[in-house]
Amino acid sequence: MIGAVKSILTSSNLASIAQNTTQSVAIETTLKSIGRPGFILIDKDIDSDTKQYAAAKEFLYQATCLAVYMALIVPIFKKGGFKLAKEKIYKNTQGFEHFKNVKEYMHYKKLADNPSINNRLKTLDKELIVDGIKVKDKYNDTLIAELHKEKPETFKDVKGAIELSNIIGSVLGLAILAPQVSHAFIHPALRFIGLEEKKPKQGAQKNLDTKA
Repeated sequence: MIGAVKSILTSSNLASIAQNTTQSVAIETTLKSIGRPGFILIDKDIDSDTKQYAAAKEFLYQATCLAVYMALIVPIFKKGGFKLAKEKIYKNTQGFEHFKNVKEYMHYKKLADNPSINNRLKTLDKELIVDGIKVKDKYNDTLIAELHKEKPETFKDVKGAIELSNIIGSVLGLAILAPQVSHAFIHPALRFIGLEEKKPKQGAQKNLDTKA
């Protein structure tokens, strides 16, 4: 089972799928947030008030889904996937010991992808974290040595774990989590901009009916 998972994580197609998934979701949701409200507004068979309400609701839904997806779901799943792979799937496997978290690996990979050794090392030497501490001071000797090579090691197991968690996050997050957050946000937002009236609580409505 573990062997099969490792095989998937190191697949040459996984990076392309992960990248395309994130880009596709972002592009599709952005287009929906613009196109669907626009289509509603130009529909001549709907009255003006209904148009405004429906268009605003659709825009808020799509925009909130996209914001939740990009700001929360993808980062959380990447972090969780990295931790799971490091502590369970790839425990004691070479590569993960060089990085404490996803951020450290992504920073290293960005440098490793730079084709110029000179530019790569200059960038690393200039970058600071806080209080004058350089990023390269967090790199161990192995990573520094790799960055001096023409083709540095990209640690496919680490890369694959992050990419797979990104795909899983895209599917589960956008289908389940993002809509739940969106629905919780939409109606208060519509009431705030005056397109929806606050409904009386069920108990209060019953009292009004009784008095009537």
